[in-house]
Parts: sequence; structure tokens; C-alpha cells
Amino acid sequence: MSAWEIAIAIVGMTAITWITRGFFFFRRAEVPVPAWLIESLRYAPLAAMVAVVAPEIVMTQGTLIQTWKDARLYGAAAATAWFFWRRDMFGTILVGTGTMLAMRLGLGW
Repeated sequence: MSAWEIAIAIVGMTAITWITRGFFFFRRAEVPVPAWLIESLRYAPLAAMVAVVAPEIVMTQGTLIQTWKDARLYGAAAATAWFFWRRDMFGTILVGTGTMLAMRLGLGW
């Protein structure tokens, strides 16, 4: 691509982003949002985290893992158990990471 094509692409993407994201800021009156939509948006961050984390746990290079000898499975299980036991996010991270590290270094998984 030439420099002009790159510049036109950047300007075009900027305009599209500005129009689509800024649309709600240009209105003078508040847009009414149904209660069911507000309630369902509470779960959006959790759904996004599951969509990102779950494939990393059960897949390797685009395919499902073929063995139970994968430290990620046990790390995720240990972290989940810790979270439900203590409700502590920092401990959850430490337990999950520690379990994975122990299995990878200790067992060679």
C-alpha cells in the first residue's frame, strides 16, 4: 500500500469510529433503555471473560486438548475451587498459577 492509501484508510477508520461511537454523545435527550437490557448488561463482563479464558484452557493451537495431562486444566480447577472457598481474587490467581507452575516444573506437563 502506498502512503496515500494508508492515510485514507486511517482517516476512514477514524471517521467510522467517531460516527458509530460518538452517536450517543451527540443526542441532546437521553435514550430510554429498557430495564431488561440494563439487567442483562450486568453479565457482559463475565461473558467476555469466559469467551476469552475458556478457549485458552481447553484448546492448543486451535484444537481441543487430547489428554488430561495438561496443567491448565488443573490450574483452572484449583483456582475455581479457591475462589468458591475464599472469594478472593488475588488468592485465586496465585493458586491457579502456582498449580500450573508446580505441574509444569514438577511433572513436566
